[in-house]
Amino acid sequence: MRSVADADSVRRQNRGLVLSTLRRLGPMSRTQLASATGLSHASISAIGGELIGQAILIDGDAPPAAGLRGRPAVEVRFNRHICHAVIVEIDVNRVRSTLIDYAGTLVDRTEIPVTPELFAAARPGAIIVERIRQLEQRNPDEMKTLKIIAISVQGILDRAGDGLKWSPINHMSGESLVTPIREAFGVATTLHKRGRLLADGARLLYPELGDQPIAAVFIGSTVAMGMSMPGRGAASDSGATEFGHMNHLPDGARCRCGQRGCIEAYAADYGVLRSAYGVPDQVPPAATVPAAAYQELVHLAQTGRRNAIHAFNLAGRAIGFGLSRLMTISPPGHILITGPGAGAFELMRAEIESALRDCLVSRVNGPPTITVHHDEREPIFQGMLMGTLDALDRTYFATVSDNGIARVR
Repeated sequence: MRSVADADSVRRQNRGLVLSTLRRLGPMSRTQLASATGLSHASISAIGGELIGQAILIDGDAPPAAGLRGRPAVEVRFNRHICHAVIVEIDVNRVRSTLIDYAGTLVDRTEIPVTPELFAAARPGAIIVERIRQLEQRNPDEMKTLKIIAISVQGILDRAGDGLKWSPINHMSGESLVTPIREAFGVATTLHKRGRLLADGARLLYPELGDQPIAAVFIGSTVAMGMSMPGRGAASDSGATEFGHMNHLPDGARCRCGQRGCIEAYAADYGVLRSAYGVPDQVPPAATVPAAAYQELVHLAQTGRRNAIHAFNLAGRAIGFGLSRLMTISPPGHILITGPGAGAFELMRAEIESALRDCLVSRVNGPPTITVHHDEREPIFQGMLMGTLDALDRTYFATVSDNGIARVR
């Protein structure tokens, strides 16, 4: 009995290895797949034949290589139509819902703005259900094979992973999200923090970073950070932090979270605005800052206005000290700065780099490299996309039942 169980375990592991390799490197021939996985050609032929027989993978001709004659190699690739997933991204500005197929191809997308009263007019779960129903009305055949719904949010998740204990988005805290969506569509529904997705997406967008630990810092209406560590599964949110609400100055400027002295209170758009115009620290922060107002501050600082320069110096100092504390606990090899505030990075760079240089770990190992990526939506979506596809692979298609057929529920 044990040998049978061991054989099934190896088989499941090898199926998972084939799927994850194709997910990471894209379509390839069986010879390339054997080389990339380290499995024998016989194993690849057996596993590939099984996955193709179950319509999980399909064969397709590779593009002809320049200068080569004869039949093109046959590539193995994902069957786009075997199942679908929905990705919902919620932040302080928008709700974006995306339908994807099993190959990761975008099928359809809708987007609505988040106003201060959007989630007061109707419960958040009901609004998300409504957005997914719109995708269903437009794509009825694809939605018949829906297997998973993944939601990214800003805030602190509750212990059950059903909703948010706190969020910068008005009227989101204390509301059930996962339960009403799962009940409406009858499929697995997961909730994820944006910070971790941001970091995982950065790793996908910058493959040259290899296995370096990555810290992705979002600067905008909030300040957030996620960590992506080598070997940690993309489905976990253990790399998401509340970096923006780390205390920077005790009893300092008031933060939107209600505390005083948070990094965000100095580095988010409302913190920079407050510092630039000398608003007292104890005054409650502005509920929103128009993008044009923030860009005007960037322009003023770039053209030499002292109050604006001082405000961005304070923002850089807060972020830099926060990162230097991080370095003593879990030092990243690379830091990605993204979000609307990425356009002001050069105004904050000196203070950030000064704080990192003064950290003992940086003195010993050298400071981490820093990259600026202006559109945070791209890494967040990429992190969400790959995490969702990985979940489909692991949950439905890497596992085999007693009769050798993948569990497709």
